[in-house]
Amino acid sequence: MIKSRVINALPLLFVAFLISCEDKKLQSPEHKIDLFADERHEGTAYVMSEEECYDQSQMVIASSDVKLVDSSSGRGKAVFIYKIHSGELVKTTRDSAVNYPLEFLSNYKLKLPKDSMYLYLQKLNGYRFIAKEKNLKYQWLKGASVYTVGKENK
Repeated sequence: MIKSRVINALPLLFVAFLISCEDKKLQSPEHKIDLFADERHEGTAYVMSEEECYDQSQMVIASSDVKLVDSSSGRGKAVFIYKIHSGELVKTTRDSAVNYPLEFLSNYKLKLPKDSMYLYLQKLNGYRFIAKEKNLKYQWLKGASVYTVGKENK
């Protein structure tokens, strides 16, 4: 009686062993399936050219008098607030005149050159409480880089 139970249980144990081996094979790193491989580009960021920045911005100012006045990092998104003390209005689609000093917001720290640079700005989206407190209307154009005035950038 005991032998018959062992003989009947032996195929069940064999099947369970095979199933467990198949599970381990599917979990191994060589069988990794990436469903979003086409959409993932780790370590690469798109940086717009100078012409693209100019075309997509709502305001372009040439200035050499830009300073970082406030920043917040640690919780949530990093926020940097810059002040333009003086500058030349190159392009505008919203306001015909700009009152200086003008402050704008950026989501990342800008590498400010010592020379005059172009500031590519767009209408501020979100940041309702910061905008009200600091009287901000513009933010740095996402994907734009810092380009100096009068030099060819490659």
